[in-house]
Amino acid sequence: MSIDPSSIPNFGQGQGPSDQPPAGPPGGGVIRPDQDLVKQLLDQMELKYVVDDEGDLAAPWEDFRTYFMFRGEGEQEVFAVRTFYDRAYSIEEKNKLLEIADGWNRQTLWPKVYSHTHDDGSVRLIGEAQMLLGLGVGLEHFVSSTVSWVRASIDFDRWVTEQLGLEKDAESDGEDGDENDEG
Repeated sequence: MSIDPSSIPNFGQGQGPSDQPPAGPPGGGVIRPDQDLVKQLLDQMELKYVVDDEGDLAAPWEDFRTYFMFRGEGEQEVFAVRTFYDRAYSIEEKNKLLEIADGWNRQTLWPKVYSHTHDDGSVRLIGEAQMLLGLGVGLEHFVSSTVSWVRASIDFDRWVTEQLGLEKDAESDGEDGDENDEG
């Protein structure tokens, strides 16, 4: 099983021939996705990845990590794309985070975002999308869903940064960071 690079959706980025809808696999067959197929897709998307201690694929970004996991067996097998956002928030900020997550969840299909409070009291956000694999899925559906979920995970990171006004803070830290360090 291999992925035709032209079947990776570009979502309107205007790159010539790939603007056409993907043709899909020959015969429109159903496949049983596995980790090797995900690795091939990540390679074609030019995303770096590692395999963690539990055997899951993880694609690291600067402020988050996205995991590609297969869980369950047979008709109950699920493919999940789960993103752990690294920015920690205080417990006092949790209500604001829940408002932001609820807003995102109302406006978008994926990833669904929720909070997790750690034992130390820090709160982090997690995004997740899942696909029931059952008896198999179409290759085109698997590829386009996975690519969409990755892009939406990146979009959420940008969106939450804007919602919390963190972009301006990061820009001002970079501009006058030396002055602030002198105290």
